[in-house]
Parts: sequence; C-alpha cells; structure tokens
Amino acid sequence: MSDNQPASKRPPRQSRTGLTSTGARKAASKSGRSRAREFALQALYQHLVGKNEASAIDVFTRDLAGFNKADAAHYDALLHGCVAAAEELDRLITPLLDRKIAEISPIEHAVMWIGTYEFQHCMDVPWRVVLNECIELAKEFGGTDGHKYVNGVLNGLAQQLRAAEVAADRANQPRA
Repeated sequence: MSDNQPASKRPPRQSRTGLTSTGARKAASKSGRSRAREFALQALYQHLVGKNEASAIDVFTRDLAGFNKADAAHYDALLHGCVAAAEELDRLITPLLDRKIAEISPIEHAVMWIGTYEFQHCMDVPWRVVLNECIELAKEFGGTDGHKYVNGVLNGLAQQLRAAEVAADRANQPRA
C-alpha cells in the first residue's frame, strides 16, 4: 500500500435511477400523489372484492405504513369520488372493453376507475401524467400484461374526456 492512498477504498457508486429491478419506481422516488394513488388502489380493490364500505376502508387504509407520505386530499378524492361515481365510471369504461367488466381483474378495474376519475375531476393533472401513473400502478400491482390493457382503455378515454388537451399535446409533438 502506498502512503498517499487511504487504507480503505469505497466501491464505486451505484447509479440511482429510481427504479427497481422490475422497472417499477422505488418508494423513495414517488411523489405524494403517486403514493395517494397506490393507497387509493388498495382501498378500491377492497371495495370491489370485499364490497366493503368506503368509510371503513378509509379508516383501515390510513393506518397502513407509509400513508403519512401520501397526499391525503388526493387519496380522499380518489377513494370517495370513485366509489360515489362507480356506475358512471363503469359506463364510460365499458364501451372500450373487449369483454364484460365483471371479467376484468379488480386491480385493472380499480386502476381504470382512478384514471377515468382523474381525467374528469383532476384537471390540474395533465392527461399524460394520469395515463403514465395508471400504467405504473398496473405494472406494479396488476397482472403480467394488465398495464397494456389499461393503457389502451385509458388512452381511448383520454381522447374522449380530454379531447382538446390531447389534440393540443399531439399537435405539438415533433413528427418523425
């Protein structure tokens, strides 16, 4: 060992992309709204599968680890808004499905509720952000190719529910 080198040398730094080995975002890199969507997804799953009341689910969900890092107001809007508007959300989603809504996985169903609700009621969230967040939820919690199905349905709904925003966004895209 030479005199000008320290006794212990650190290993090279690992790159921090914010992604896990499966491609999902690491918890530390998630925003409060992303976390709110995750908790809302879990709560809506309980509603769809267990037929539990939103108020009981809400109490349970707020006690889960990490809820304090979520945007509680956004979570409230998603959970209670989706449950209250469930029939309308299903009415909007159903024409874009290739099967009966009862045959859709409860995870993908809940993710599509979240996306549809945000398209209608969260105008401060750009349509592409809604779409991307829902695809990420489906990748992380849904079936193998569920995110592709969610993408197709929500992309179709974006063109219907946010037509002007989608058209303006696409008009500004560079042509290849």
